[in-house]
Amino acid sequence: MRILIVEDEISLNKTITEGLNEFNFQTDVAENLKDGEYYISIRNYDLVLADWMLPDGSGLEIINQVKNKSPRTAVVIISARDDAESEVEALRAGADDFLAKPFDFNVLVARIEARLRFGGTNLIEIEDLVINPDEEKITYKNQEIELKGKPFEVLTHLARHRDQIVSKEQLLDAIWEEPELVTPNVIEVAINQIRQKMDKPLNIATIETVRRRGYRFCYPKGV
Repeated sequence: MRILIVEDEISLNKTITEGLNEFNFQTDVAENLKDGEYYISIRNYDLVLADWMLPDGSGLEIINQVKNKSPRTAVVIISARDDAESEVEALRAGADDFLAKPFDFNVLVARIEARLRFGGTNLIEIEDLVINPDEEKITYKNQEIELKGKPFEVLTHLARHRDQIVSKEQLLDAIWEEPELVTPNVIEVAINQIRQKMDKPLNIATIETVRRRGYRFCYPKGV
């Protein structure tokens, strides 16, 4: 899962990033609102962690951009403001959670995990198709499908963002730890494996190719 951290305090930024990486989260880091908005425009995230007070604006301004692009993406606001009124303001602005500084890192991780579960980003159930990212397991009408590794991750990412067309570049950024070291052809290979190992045997279609734009999750037909 990929998380965007928007925090201008360098030491805290580094602590959060290193800590989340140890929990196997992929992270991108921005130190101001402008850079945070840029990352959101080019990548898909499972969660955005944003500081309220940034050098060039308020972290609350990022919420609408995130939700307009992907309503399923959770937004957690962190802030030195620790009064109840501030928490209410953040939640009413559309944030999924609020955490006052200073906070215990383990509490932050627990909040993030809870938000991801609450947002439905773990178990994905679409009619007869069930995708369980935690166990790397897919079942269709109670039949288990043998799809592992990167093809599984590609399918999962597309299913999580099934209201969007996702480009090859976005898939590389979201799934590969060093996307600049691989070619976009690996996406085609993964998509082909999904179709050969899953779609063809089950006589279903899960991935639609959108010419010159990328891919879209299309199960069931019409999604």
